[in-house]
Amino acid sequence: MPHYPKNELAQLVVGLCKTHNINDVVISPGSRNAPLIIGFTNIPEIETFSVIDERSAAFMALGMAQQSRNPVALVCTSGSALLNYYPAVAEAFYSRIPLVVISADRPKRLIDIGDGQTIRQENVFNNHILFSANLEEMNSDSSKEIFNWNSSLIQEALKITNELKGPVHINVPFDEPLYDLVEGFSVKIPVKEKLKKDSLLDEVPLEVDDLQKYADIWNASSKKMVLLGSFFPDEMIQIQLEHLLKDPSVLIFTETTSNVYHHKFINSIDKLIIPLTEQELQELQPEILLTFGGMVVSKKIKQFLRKLPPKYHWHVDKYIAPDTYHCLKHHFPISPQLFFSQFFFLTRSKESLYQEKWLSVKKIRLQKHKEYLEKIILSDLKVFEIILKNIPQEIQLQLSNSSVIRYSQLFDIDPSLKVFCNRGTSGIDGSTSTAIGASLKVKERTVFITGDISFFYDSNALWNKYIREDFRIILINNSGGGIFRFLPGPKRSTALDYFETPHDMNAEPLCKLYGFDYLKASNEKDLNKKLSQFFKESGKPALLEIFTPASENDLILKEYFKNFF
Repeated sequence: MPHYPKNELAQLVVGLCKTHNINDVVISPGSRNAPLIIGFTNIPEIETFSVIDERSAAFMALGMAQQSRNPVALVCTSGSALLNYYPAVAEAFYSRIPLVVISADRPKRLIDIGDGQTIRQENVFNNHILFSANLEEMNSDSSKEIFNWNSSLIQEALKITNELKGPVHINVPFDEPLYDLVEGFSVKIPVKEKLKKDSLLDEVPLEVDDLQKYADIWNASSKKMVLLGSFFPDEMIQIQLEHLLKDPSVLIFTETTSNVYHHKFINSIDKLIIPLTEQELQELQPEILLTFGGMVVSKKIKQFLRKLPPKYHWHVDKYIAPDTYHCLKHHFPISPQLFFSQFFFLTRSKESLYQEKWLSVKKIRLQKHKEYLEKIILSDLKVFEIILKNIPQEIQLQLSNSSVIRYSQLFDIDPSLKVFCNRGTSGIDGSTSTAIGASLKVKERTVFITGDISFFYDSNALWNKYIREDFRIILINNSGGGIFRFLPGPKRSTALDYFETPHDMNAEPLCKLYGFDYLKASNEKDLNKKLSQFFKESGKPALLEIFTPASENDLILKEYFKNFF
């Protein structure tokens, strides 16, 4: 017979999470959260995970929710444990990933009394949360009003994270005793409201008469740019963008994390833009900019569109419309799939050389790209070429931030790959933990490419008993913060070491500690040989560490871009 927490507030939280289809709960061990731990681990329908490091636990949960696209709950004890969730909460907020943070707390009378772990937890994520539910202490003697109040707050939080796709916080005060057990729930769990389904069939279409006004502007324009940021793989969007290509006045810009592929997409934006003259930039300037998807990596496209803004910038998104390019004119509050399904009926092709001209430029860039890569030594740039040629098909590819995501933007990605990166806040923290969490919610294997600073910063991610045997990490070790050598500012200062974080560390001791197979390479021949071995089944997760020359990576990348002029 399962044993449940005697604490009735814990029963209410756990019971409502169950009825609202919270299937995965990542728990950080503690004492104040004991009633929640006991409750969640005794619900057969809920899978629980124990991860000691709260920051890593939160990013692991984020990776799981990133792939399942359903809320994942996080449970921690009181005090500073909760604060360690904040980086992942901010990432979930900007990446629209549903997380349910459930923190145990002390009763209000014990806050700020000079005792341990009695910090102010209510509304702690105020700037980066969709909803905060600050519950009232509750026991068998509590009034019905307190029960109903707590119940309504919990249900509102769970409804919001499901429908609006983002993080919510439920703060739960518990008084001692914390470990008392009962054989069954003593509270009646309210029946949940019917949740809105995340389906095109349940969306309300735009008014056709209103949409026609924008279609008329579209039809009259000869230079239209469509820019897609990060996007979950979607067959309908792929088909819709391919349809847009039939219009010669449309140019489509994508990124590595857009997860759409076509030889007529401009998928290496910086490679196209950096060599352009002022006159060429003016020729590229669109009359209409249509954007959708999440964060855009390319800094050059942001600079370009802010300096030479389109006459019309329209953004398509069910929830938000960030004014990234400082020229937003209209927000279509609808999914891109439904928008295009309606919009196509109102549009027609426009004669133009816009698409043809820039695709011809892309072709020239691609040829120079190949020629340059044939003659360079092993470096960060060359490593990416070799990895992407050898990586298996039909995998999930997770990328860390900083140099890694930017190098990936310079290459064609195999269309069978699904690519993800934490671009909500674009931080280096938590990338490994996210990749591990994401791997747990997909059938295909996961390969994670990371830089050395990001990897060592999140090394507690390996302190995790749930890592799959087929999980693979490719670590590019350039001895610390190579991106800062490419930027002009840090090198001009007298404090480059403080920007760069130079080091002489390697990952072999960590791999021994955490049971990873370890391989390393420092030349091209050895790298090709090790990659062949690396992707084979071994019964253990594996890490391949590739050493590149810190003093030459930035020079090679700068010459790469000069090669296009």
